[in-house]
Amino acid sequence: MTLMALMISLVALSIDAMLPALGEIGRDLGVTKDNDRQWIIGALFAGLAIGQMLYGPVSDSVGRKPPIYAGFLLFIAGCLVSAFATNFNIMLVGRFLQGLGAAGPRNVAIALVRDQYEGNTMAKVISLVMAVFIIVPALAPAVGQGILLIAHWRAIFGMLFALAVISLVWFAWRQPETLAIENRVPFSVARIMTAIVEVCTHRTALGYTIAAGLIFGAFVGFLSSVQQIFQEQYALGAKFPLYFAALALSIGGASLANSRLVMRYGMQQLSLWAVLTASVLSTGFLLFVLIVQGSPPLIVLMTYLVTLFFCIGILFGNFNALAMGPMGHIAGVASAVIGLITTALSVLLGASIGAMYDGTVVPMVVGFTAFGAFALLAVYITQRSERCGQSGNS
Repeated sequence: MTLMALMISLVALSIDAMLPALGEIGRDLGVTKDNDRQWIIGALFAGLAIGQMLYGPVSDSVGRKPPIYAGFLLFIAGCLVSAFATNFNIMLVGRFLQGLGAAGPRNVAIALVRDQYEGNTMAKVISLVMAVFIIVPALAPAVGQGILLIAHWRAIFGMLFALAVISLVWFAWRQPETLAIENRVPFSVARIMTAIVEVCTHRTALGYTIAAGLIFGAFVGFLSSVQQIFQEQYALGAKFPLYFAALALSIGGASLANSRLVMRYGMQQLSLWAVLTASVLSTGFLLFVLIVQGSPPLIVLMTYLVTLFFCIGILFGNFNALAMGPMGHIAGVASAVIGLITTALSVLLGASIGAMYDGTVVPMVVGFTAFGAFALLAVYITQRSERCGQSGNS
């Protein structure tokens, strides 16, 4: 479980450890528009989105371990390119490679879990993994800030490089293959296209995938602008990692709570409660933010975000498990398609929110309000369709 958490956390670590350094990277590499530095985050997500479709289908054909090895090697290459970048474009290439590589461990690790568990038990395992790995993003900004105090921002990429090498060796040593040879299927484009159609036409899988993409899109919008909000708008400086850690731990606490609550209430009920709470909370807070002209007191903003992120922590594990639930017979490619749709949607939506940053929290809260409302609608329609289907079968 700890190994799976570490593998998945490479993405979060690659994002969050960089946040305190975005300003310095932008200045050193000649970025003239402040919002353009957000592409250091966006480029990684772009690579992650494309990588979703590469690893899952291959893992169904050759097993789970070889694609993860390939992903680690690409991630390591991306760390080196970024560490030695001499201009912003080279930096973005390195970040894209990091995302493309990290997609392997992140994506196939979910298939590893799906190979061994299903239903509420799968949701419980995923939530426990989330609770363990959330410690990494909670501490990552502090690690990045600490490195900046004693070294250049390039040293952060050196840290990521070292961690990837350690994870690769640990994975090769400790993790057995979970996809038996007799359960593997030949790689074919036709099969991939058929699986894509199946995922995209299955109401449950598609509905929860879209809902996850909407919620994650708002979250990516937050990540894109959080450094500017906390370090510039609220002038927190080196204290920024402490506030970010509180938010990350809120998600981790929710994931841990979800691992227990899901066995009692079920994924569908918890997801509906969480997305409804997030939507109503954001709508009310948006009205308050507009009244105070986009700059609410920091304590009020943190109270809102901690509560909101607790709801998001409930949703992260459940939405993925609900979308994957009916796809057990094509777990690898289904994980790839679901990951591709979720990540691509979140990148497009999140980038649009980040680009609108105007020195206030209004764009961020608008993102959580609008995308939360659409996610609520998607969950409602999906669960209503499921109930109608159950009634028709009875």
